[in-house]
Amino acid sequence: MKYSNVFLSLGFLLLSCKETPKQHEGKVEEEIKEEIKKVVVDTNDLKIGETPKTFRSFEGLADTTFVRLADFSDGFAYDLRYATENNFLKEKVYECAECYTRVKTAKALLAANSDFRKKGVRIKFFDCYRPNSVQYKMWEIVPNPQYVANPKKGSIHNKGGAVDITLETLDGEELDMGTDFDFFGKRAYHDNLDLPKNILDNRKLLKETMEKHGFWSIRTEWWHYNLAAGSNDKVADFKWPCE
Repeated sequence: MKYSNVFLSLGFLLLSCKETPKQHEGKVEEEIKEEIKKVVVDTNDLKIGETPKTFRSFEGLADTTFVRLADFSDGFAYDLRYATENNFLKEKVYECAECYTRVKTAKALLAANSDFRKKGVRIKFFDCYRPNSVQYKMWEIVPNPQYVANPKKGSIHNKGGAVDITLETLDGEELDMGTDFDFFGKRAYHDNLDLPKNILDNRKLLKETMEKHGFWSIRTEWWHYNLAAGSNDKVADFKWPCE
C-alpha cells in the first residue's frame, strides 16, 4: 500500500541517518521531517483494502493564506453555480469551478464537516471565495445591493470567509431545505417557521453545526455562512488557475 510505503521509506531514511557522516546528518533529519509533514491521511471514505489518500497539511501556512479546499480533504461535495449559467444571474462569471478559502475558514469547514459526516451527511458547496473582480461582474449584471454586494465595499465572500452551502447524504442526495440556492423570498428566511418539519430540521442541523464551529448566518438566506474570525480580513482579488 502507498501509505505503508511512505513510512517504510521513512524507516530507511532513519537507518541511513545513522550511517551518514556527521556533516550530512542534519540534512537527512530535515528531509525526514519534511516527509512526515506531507503525510496527512483522510480515511472518511476509505473502504477495507483501499490505499489511504494523502492530502496537504496546514502546517506552516498563515491563517490568511488562500487554499484550495479539495487539496485538504475529499469529504466535501461541490456544485459551484457561478461557474455555470445555473444561477440567479443566468450567466457564468467564474472561468472554472474551484472552491478556495482562507486557511482559517478551511479549518473550520473541515471540523464542521467531520461532525456532519458522523450524522451521515456532508457539506455541498455552491460558492466559496469570490474574487473582487467577479463581484464587479456580478454588480454589472444585477446592480442591486439587495442581491449583490457593492464591489466597492466588497462582501465577506471577497475576503475568503464566506461560503454558500447545503447538505447532502454521503450517497449524494441533497437534503430538502425548502428552496433552491439563491432563492430570494421569504421561504428562504431562517425565521420563516411556516415550513414542513423535515425542512426545519434540516436547516436547524445545518445552522447549529455551522454556528458551533464559528460561523454565523444571515436571516434571509439559509445557505449563507460567514466565519466570524474572517470578517476583518481585506477584500482580495486572488484568482485561481484554470487548466
